[in-house]
Amino acid sequence: MNTQISDNLYQRAVNIMPGGVNSPVRAFGAVGRNPLFIEKAKGSKIYDVDGNEYIDYVCSWGPGILGHAHDEVIEEVMKAVSDGLTFGAPTKKEVILTELVSELMPSMEMVRLVSSGTEAVMSAIRTARGYTGRDKIIKFKGCYHGHSDGLLVKAGSAALTTAVPDSAGVPRSYTENTLIAYYNDKDSVRELFEMNKGQIAAIIVEPVAANMGVVLPQEGFLEFLREITLENDALLIFDEVITGFRLGLDGAQGYYHITPDLTTLGKIIGGGMPIGAYGGKKEIMQMVSPVGPVYQAGTLSGNPVATAAGIKTLDILKNNPLFYQELDKKAKRIVAAITERAKLMDKEIKVNQIGSLICSFFTKENVVDYQSAVSSDTKEYAKYFNEMLEKGIYLAPAQFEAMFVSVAHSDQDIRKTCEAILSTTIDK
Repeated sequence: MNTQISDNLYQRAVNIMPGGVNSPVRAFGAVGRNPLFIEKAKGSKIYDVDGNEYIDYVCSWGPGILGHAHDEVIEEVMKAVSDGLTFGAPTKKEVILTELVSELMPSMEMVRLVSSGTEAVMSAIRTARGYTGRDKIIKFKGCYHGHSDGLLVKAGSAALTTAVPDSAGVPRSYTENTLIAYYNDKDSVRELFEMNKGQIAAIIVEPVAANMGVVLPQEGFLEFLREITLENDALLIFDEVITGFRLGLDGAQGYYHITPDLTTLGKIIGGGMPIGAYGGKKEIMQMVSPVGPVYQAGTLSGNPVATAAGIKTLDILKNNPLFYQELDKKAKRIVAAITERAKLMDKEIKVNQIGSLICSFFTKENVVDYQSAVSSDTKEYAKYFNEMLEKGIYLAPAQFEAMFVSVAHSDQDIRKTCEAILSTTIDK
């Protein structure tokens, strides 16, 4: 595989951008090589600047559920572009998109559009604090909710301590109201509520954790979170930036039949363009300015090009609900291939899958939480990644990310992917 042009671009990039990338997740350091620079994409395929073709399972980190450059979406984008890129004023498309989101996710009775998932989460937490009059929130170790200061935290000496900053440049005072619990551990949540009676505004959780690899909620865990927040007059926030419109038209909350108070969504509602949203019960969302005291604003919020792409994307999903069944079938074929290869090589690999989300962990442990997730052999994953890349399969360049399947992945794509998996060594 020739990557000369990518390598040259990377050398230029490291001189002008930190690490040569504009987001750490794009770096290939964990797999021991330079990142590939992508020139174009169509359907299930991406093409780098050296002309190499790959079957893409990153899908722009989730939103590419229809595949790249879907003809109908692109047509709507081009129409919108010809009318202007941004107005800083209300548009009809904002109303249509938010009505569509609310229709498909009924818990979002009122919706505010923003420009990213990070911004959506930051704003939802501010709204929860404004509504409850409380400052503290609970998040889970290993769950990622964007890079706002108060959420870049890790646990201290134990899970029940106040968090310390997980990034330089974040004052400890910004995170002192962020409490850390363990995903799938009810006791850690109970103890935090007991230690902070009447002080917790909300729990924020990825209903399916997808940033420590894919980790599913154990039976009763999400129901427990709903119950304990109600008992303590706190809010439950579902961060569905990954799961929203991935697990179904009504996201993880529909999949698991749990109704959160607030929900955050990301770029999938813009067909992959820069957009996000937060929303929930009307009485909570009416705390947001200009009708309430919680301030949040954005010139590019509800951008007319992004909303055009989002309306068409969600409309396609809405009118083709069998897509989700097809995605699940495709994902299960890939899981079966990984499982078979591991068996043939007598290699311990645990595969977590739900719908179109997949993650392979190179560990003997069943992966049910942060601790078991980090038991995975990241060096073995790097070897696996590089073998798959050489075979034309583009996976996430880090162990703790999801593999995304799109409706654009054809039977031929899935077959080629399975053949590549079955021919990898996956051994030490």
